[in-house]
Amino acid sequence: MGAARYTRHSFARSFLRTAAAENWRVERERWDVDADGRGEVVYRVVIGAREVRFVVFSTTLAESDRTDRVIAKAWDVTAALIEGPLTESRSSALRMQVPRQEEGRADDGTLIWTRANRSARFFDYVADRLSAGGQPDIKTMGDAAYILRSTAFYSNGKFGLADFDRLGADHPLRQPYRAHMLTWLLREFSYDLVEHCARARNPRAARLSGDWRRYLGLGNATGLGMVPYVVNHPQVLDAWCATRELPLAHALAQTTAPGGPRIHRTRDLLDRATLYFGERADMSTAPFVTCGELASQLAVLRDLLSEYIGSGTVGGTPTDHAWRALHDRAASIGAEARGVMDSVIVEVHPELDTEVEELLCCDQRLAVEPAQTCAELRAVLRDRYAWVQRFDFDDPDEQAHFWFSSENNEEPRRGRRGVDPGEHVEHPIDVARSVTALERDLASARDETTVAAFLVEHPLHRGIVARVQTLTGVPYAEAHDNLLARNFLPLNLQRFQLAMYGMDNYMPQSTDWLRVTLYSGAPRAEDVAAGVDDDWIFTRKPRKDA
Repeated sequence: MGAARYTRHSFARSFLRTAAAENWRVERERWDVDADGRGEVVYRVVIGAREVRFVVFSTTLAESDRTDRVIAKAWDVTAALIEGPLTESRSSALRMQVPRQEEGRADDGTLIWTRANRSARFFDYVADRLSAGGQPDIKTMGDAAYILRSTAFYSNGKFGLADFDRLGADHPLRQPYRAHMLTWLLREFSYDLVEHCARARNPRAARLSGDWRRYLGLGNATGLGMVPYVVNHPQVLDAWCATRELPLAHALAQTTAPGGPRIHRTRDLLDRATLYFGERADMSTAPFVTCGELASQLAVLRDLLSEYIGSGTVGGTPTDHAWRALHDRAASIGAEARGVMDSVIVEVHPELDTEVEELLCCDQRLAVEPAQTCAELRAVLRDRYAWVQRFDFDDPDEQAHFWFSSENNEEPRRGRRGVDPGEHVEHPIDVARSVTALERDLASARDETTVAAFLVEHPLHRGIVARVQTLTGVPYAEAHDNLLARNFLPLNLQRFQLAMYGMDNYMPQSTDWLRVTLYSGAPRAEDVAAGVDDDWIFTRKPRKDA
């Protein structure tokens, strides 16, 4: 999980692929913004016979007021994705409520609320460069690929937002996470805003060049608040894993020929990946493998593929299953190399796109099967949860932490057991510990005793029993780790989730949070309207003269 990369089935990729195939059209309907970028903007998105609007409220904050934390009270940019007509009375209500975010209230025609901040390092710098008639300098920008950093996306009933269950099966945003991904419009707004601010300084200011307009995405940062999600939503975790594992399994089973177009396409992608990571050799990635080291590893795989194209052998061994051979060789090099290689292999096998996207819809209910016997329940635990035996919960290090929702931070946090306050409101995400306790009490239960009778005697196990029973046939439902352990590394689960969203450029800032970018290299709105969702994996940095 800590070596995951985005694939063609990550949410950002699948969204833009669909939008381009259906020629979704974006129109700037309103632009009422002053010289400093304060004001209101409306983008109208035409999706066949339907339309939605992205309503943006822009201001400027003092640097002391700007933070990416959930606990912020104000942001440079707040926005709402809405359905239905935008009347003056509705505009007035949005103007009052959207900038308040957590303290506001949405109407039931609003799908998403989001917010973002200008990059303190790069927004004004880019505006100044454009106003002087130039382009940003890639050395100054470094590995950053954004001028606006998004900080949250809210949906599905929160603050009164529309429940996605009300979207019909034919709704273009019915696919899970698609409405969230449509906030790609924040990226369009960032271009419009920085160019507007540049023109306010100099009416003859330059526009961002094509390379820069393609390269810049959205910044984002993710902390501990995301980690409990995959435990609290096991069916979702299973669906996410399936969208990665099933297309890969399909691809690895395919036969190959040295002269095939997919093989040559793969070599092109490995060439690009090697250069892409080589450009980021100095980026801070610890505890992940450095980009420079990863580039060297990918060069080995690229050479093996060239060998196959020339001789039909991989490492001197003839094969007509080059995908499997490359996957296995990458795995022997390291998890990061395998993550990139697998992403490339899936990239050149698009035939399952539609089927894979349908996997994201899942039933998240958990329920007890009271008639099951204790013998049957023990068998399920032996088959599905043997991995918990790695953890000795008599060792204090295996229970060194607890998870809780912080009143101050308004999101999940991790505390030190016996040191920090909050244990009395500990989150029940201790799957390994709960299974261990269940197995201990089940050991003394008679085989023929029903689960119903067992739970009458041991009611505290009801939650974990419902989880175990419901997830019996759900192969990827559990992250095989102990989130309470002293040595648990949150970055692994965080990176997996970010890869699913389609984010990249992983820059850990500690063991608990990291910075990333979203949509770097992605098609622009004008590209999507023209039906262009060209290849944007491993987008290179702009050249010096771009």
